[in-house]
Amino acid sequence: MKAFKLGVQLYSVRDDAAKDIEATLKTVKAMGYDGVELAGLYGKTPEELKALAESVGLEIISAHTGLWETRGMGAKAVAEQYRRAGCRYIAVASMADEDRPNGANFEKAAAEIEELAEACKAEGMTLLYHNHDFEFFVLPDGRFALEAIYACAGDDLLQTEIDVCWAKTAGNDPAALVRKYPGRAPLVHLKDFSGIPEQSRYDNFGLKFTRPADAEPFSLQPVGRGCQDIPSILAAAEEAGTEWLIVEQDSPAAGDTPMESIAYSATYMNTLLGR
Repeated sequence: MKAFKLGVQLYSVRDDAAKDIEATLKTVKAMGYDGVELAGLYGKTPEELKALAESVGLEIISAHTGLWETRGMGAKAVAEQYRRAGCRYIAVASMADEDRPNGANFEKAAAEIEELAEACKAEGMTLLYHNHDFEFFVLPDGRFALEAIYACAGDDLLQTEIDVCWAKTAGNDPAALVRKYPGRAPLVHLKDFSGIPEQSRYDNFGLKFTRPADAEPFSLQPVGRGCQDIPSILAAAEEAGTEWLIVEQDSPAAGDTPMESIAYSATYMNTLLGR
């Protein structure tokens, strides 16, 4: 198997990071992670955060942002800020309802994504888009909304960060989705789960699913403790040219602290990767 690098999105342990980012980074490193993906700067300057990560032996891979940040700071300033923190990638983490491909503001949002992609390129970085499940409703032209988002900029400017949990809950084969974007999938978000989301989630997003009445309640799980076929996803990531596998757990599993959940994921993944 390819020698993937293993990272974690710090949103998974956001309260710990907000209280003490240095201690959090040291703990993450001790778990066996190689790098981190940012969800903010945790009260540090970009340079301070970069130096802190380097001092504990972690790479800052990327950062999640939203169009709200671009609109507030400007695309050039956002890209420059995260380049100074050491990022090689920035990912648009989600889109507000009105900015989505069926929203009133999509044309403007698409232009803003392209502008941010160009700004990232100018700083030596690449812009990614990180999906949830709402992007898998079908547009009138027959495309998934996700495809319309990826068309906002060229393949070299805007690449993918497939979140395999939300892809699967929306009815997709995560491995097939990763494999669909060869050379355009540098980072893959690993996320595991059990159960099925409430029907209202599908209805709100316009997804055509019917949740069985006796379905197990939805719960996020550490990687390797849920229903995902992780080895098949890794095989697809290898084919697609993925470099980094990034663990993200939006909320901890029942009975776990956030740190316990990401520690389980690290142990499982490092065992699977033979490290």
